[in-house]
Amino acid sequence: MVCGRCIMVVRNELTNLGLHPVLVEMGIVQLEEISLTEDQRYNLEKKLNELGFELLDDYKAKLIEQIKSLVIEKIHHSNSLDEKINWSKLISDQVFHEYNYMSGLFSAVEGITLEQYIIRQKIEKVKELLFYNELTLNEIANKLGYSSNAHLSSQFKKNTGQTPSQFKKTRAIDKNRKALDEI
Repeated sequence: MVCGRCIMVVRNELTNLGLHPVLVEMGIVQLEEISLTEDQRYNLEKKLNELGFELLDDYKAKLIEQIKSLVIEKIHHSNSLDEKINWSKLISDQVFHEYNYMSGLFSAVEGITLEQYIIRQKIEKVKELLFYNELTLNEIANKLGYSSNAHLSSQFKKNTGQTPSQFKKTRAIDKNRKALDEI
């Protein structure tokens, strides 16, 4: 689910199926019902598919979380991404699924492409490094595996609306930084 209308549609369909939603958020539904009968599950899955949604089982949700954790670990907790990371190979090797399958699943669940998620994580790391003012933009670009600081600056501006220099001047951390789980 990627928008408020999607949430509303899913909530309505759950109610129409005689289910009692307690919580409906992007990608998550919590029901009063402890378990569903086979018929309820079948009808729910069928209706969601008709609407363009997919009923995820716990396994798929775990795969998405595994991908997110891998990306966050590599970008935020590694010393350097100096070597050009082949994200598709890394994710396939770590999650033991074809990258195309994982990329499609990620997009369907998260509402953004896996590539965009990786870029957003990198931009948040750039914000952090700019805020602490310990590295030059060129050093940050190298550290995060960008081909040049021009490429980094271009992606930064596209995602934040500011150049790295503007961000550095304002140091608007409260306004522009996001928690990693909100990206």
